[in-house]
Amino acid sequence: MLVINGSFGEGGGQILRSSLALSIVTGVPFRIDCIRAKRRKPGLMRQHLTAVRAAAEICCAKVTGDKIGSTEVEFVPGEAVGGEYSFSIGTAGSTTLVLQTVLLPLVLAKEPSTIVLEGGTHNPFAPPFDYLQRVYLPLLNRMGPHVEARLEKPGFYPAGGGRMVVDVTPVKYLDGISILERGELKQRAAKAVVSGLPRSIGKREVRVIEKHLKWDDGETRIVEVERPVGPGNIVTIELEYDNVTEMFTGFGEVGRSAEAVATHAVQQYQRYIKTDAPIGEYLTDQLMLPLAVARSGEFRSTGLSRHAETHIELIHKFLDVCINTKRQTDGEVTITIDQQAID
Repeated sequence: MLVINGSFGEGGGQILRSSLALSIVTGVPFRIDCIRAKRRKPGLMRQHLTAVRAAAEICCAKVTGDKIGSTEVEFVPGEAVGGEYSFSIGTAGSTTLVLQTVLLPLVLAKEPSTIVLEGGTHNPFAPPFDYLQRVYLPLLNRMGPHVEARLEKPGFYPAGGGRMVVDVTPVKYLDGISILERGELKQRAAKAVVSGLPRSIGKREVRVIEKHLKWDDGETRIVEVERPVGPGNIVTIELEYDNVTEMFTGFGEVGRSAEAVATHAVQQYQRYIKTDAPIGEYLTDQLMLPLAVARSGEFRSTGLSRHAETHIELIHKFLDVCINTKRQTDGEVTITIDQQAID
């Protein structure tokens, strides 16, 4: 059984989630201790517990330690089985992170799946639904499967109450992809979403974007959530190129001005366009897992975060692949994944 120290690297919940996904895909059982040791509240929180139990359900795994606050989990996987699944976090914990735990095994299952997830769909500590739908899933679909996500009800932090549905048409294996250039810019758009809050907040945010980026009002819009579960606000700036789509976000918080929320998204956008690398820092981290399972792929990134470095180390524990990172003087990194055994 593989033993993983959950405190290595960035020491967060990603180590657990990726370990679960890789364990099911490879059939390798594991035990992880010191779960989320570097977080303010170590151990399993509701979101992480949901991820563990969801992973166990899709493959009939044997699990010990699956309880709130647990810092050690043992997981013995079975084979992933497609079907209809429903997972409810019960809080505003991220549905997108729970999905990322089970999605990779289910795209390689023998049968299609429909997954219903309830909880937080727009959480400042995780990729929002918009990012999943517009940025991540199109790249995953280029690897062979067909995954379609739809938002039935947004759930903002801290109220939660959101609902998303994901349909998965699986494949026997994933194909590698190469993304070394962005290609031509096809479309750019920005939106401010307000839930249970005055529309004027969205107007102020859109005004900041139009002013700083010199965009016209045809490229921005305001969306008001109908029948909101609770208050919430997000700003997204999206760039769609031939080869990749990137998105930059700002989340509203109590005590944070609309102008500050929009400026945060604008600053992420500005950092991205200062380079010509197609894959941003957050997408770099997420793209590594499916490419490693495909055992083939390459892409050029704006940079390598501590999260991504931890991910590389974890992947090597489960898969005999070579992940080569070639850093440039400007901070950009070219990442190449192949089947070469690690010495």
